[in-house]
Parts: sequence; C-alpha cells; structure tokens
Amino acid sequence: MTAGAPERTDLAPAVRRALGTVRDPELDESITDLKFVQECAVAGDEVSVVLRLPTYFCAPNFAYLMVADAADAVRAVPGVRAARVTLADHFASDEINAGVAAGDGFSASFPGLAEEDAVDLADLRATFQRKAHAAAQELVADGLLRAGRTLDDLLATTLAQVPETPALERLRRRRADLGLPAGPSAPLLLDADGTPMRAEGLPLKLRLARTTRVSIEGNGIFCRGLLATRYGAAAS
Repeated sequence: MTAGAPERTDLAPAVRRALGTVRDPELDESITDLKFVQECAVAGDEVSVVLRLPTYFCAPNFAYLMVADAADAVRAVPGVRAARVTLADHFASDEINAGVAAGDGFSASFPGLAEEDAVDLADLRATFQRKAHAAAQELVADGLLRAGRTLDDLLATTLAQVPETPALERLRRRRADLGLPAGPSAPLLLDADGTPMRAEGLPLKLRLARTTRVSIEGNGIFCRGLLATRYGAAAS
C-alpha cells in the first residue's frame, strides 16, 4: 500500500459492499454480517483486508474459499488497482495467504492436506450452495404452510404467487448461484437439479431441508458466540 496515500471515501464503501457479497460457505451468511472482517483499509487505489475466524482451527478449505472469494470481490471493484486480502490468527494463515496471493489454488497450497482424490473446492462450494438453496426453499415453504397452504398447493405454486419477503429474495439469490430457474414462472419447489418436485416423497424432502436449515442457523449462532469469546468487544 502506498505510504501516506489518503483514503478514498468514494472507494471504501464500494469495497465494503463487495465484501458483503462474500459468504461463509457453511453458514450461508455474509462475512461482514458474521464480523469476519477485522480490517478494511483503502489508500488511494490500493486495498488491504484482514479476515478473522471464530477459532484457530476452522477448516482450512472453508477459510481458503472465503479469503479467495474476498480477494476476487475486492479486485473486481471499479477503481481498485491492487488488493491484498489475508487471514489472521489461523493455524494455516501462512499457507492460505501465500496461496491466495499467488493464485495457486487450494491443492497447491496444501499438498499434504489436499489429496489428489480430494473433493475440488468448486465441488465443495456447489455442495454448500445446494444446501443453502434447500434451506432457503424450505423456509419459504414453511411460511406458506403456516399461512394455511397445503402440500398440494405448494406443488402448484410459482415464485410469482409467493408474497415478497426477505426469505423469497434469499431463495432467488441462492437459485442464481446454482443457475436454477428463479423467474416469476419458476416452481416454488425444485430438486437440486432443477426438476420440479413431485408429491411422492415431498414430506420427507421438506423435513430433511428443515434439518439442514436448522443446522445452518444453529452453526451460525455457535460461531458468533465463539468469535465473541475469542475477540471480545472487537467482535461486536
């Protein structure tokens, strides 16, 4: 970062918004909402970001994804010439920071941990995106069931027939991540491959999706508690 360069007030908000688009893949929440951004400094057209996580031993693959995604998001902001995104206070900080800076990828950064037959990070990301979609879809469906709709009603419901809520907007975004239909005529209930759900097996599918949603929400609460314990007032 250029010494003595003044902070660009027009660039800083855009950088922070970009960081807000980066999600913890397991918790399906923004790293800014989770308070994982420890530092964000803008000097001229150069940006420095430091991330932190709830524990010293958070999974390195998830950590790598967040640091790499944050670096990509910041570098894509118009006006940013250079960006350095690093992870602090983690057992694999050195490997992650060096790998992201060099663009080496996770496998090259962790030759001892990432076996040749290990799941690729893109596949890992897609797995958690599918879980996030299932959870978001179940949340919308649960709201409609509580309002008096039946399972048969849900099977015939399109997104255009669902009341506009934050939950519905979240569902649209999760479908966009996976390239699934998200327009007004799209069915409310879709399987992971984009096929409309059928009545057969539907109650079980919704129960499993609810379990996924509760697990994601519970993990988010747990991680917030761990972060607050680790960093105290600095995590608030």
